[in-house]
Amino acid sequence: MFKVKVYVTLRESVLDPQGTAVKNSLSKMGYEGVEDVRIGKYMELMIEDKGQDLESAVKDMCGRLLSNPVIEDYRYEIEECVVS
Repeated sequence: MFKVKVYVTLRESVLDPQGTAVKNSLSKMGYEGVEDVRIGKYMELMIEDKGQDLESAVKDMCGRLLSNPVIEDYRYEIEECVVS
C-alpha cells in the first residue's frame, strides 16, 4: 500500500483572489508581516500495490483530474505504508 500526498497550487503567473482576501484579513487582524498568501489544495491517495508504474499513474491522475494544467502546478510525494 502506498500513500500519495498531492499538493496543487496556482501557477505564479495566475492571480490568486482567495489568497489576496486571506492576506488582507490577516493584515486587518494585526499580522502585518505577511507579504503574500497563495491558496492551494492538498490530497492524500491510498493506492494498493498492484505492480503498476505508480509514478506514471500519479502523474496521469494529476494531469487529467486532480489539477488544472492550464493554471495549476502540482507536486507529490509517495510513501510506502505498512498495513497491519
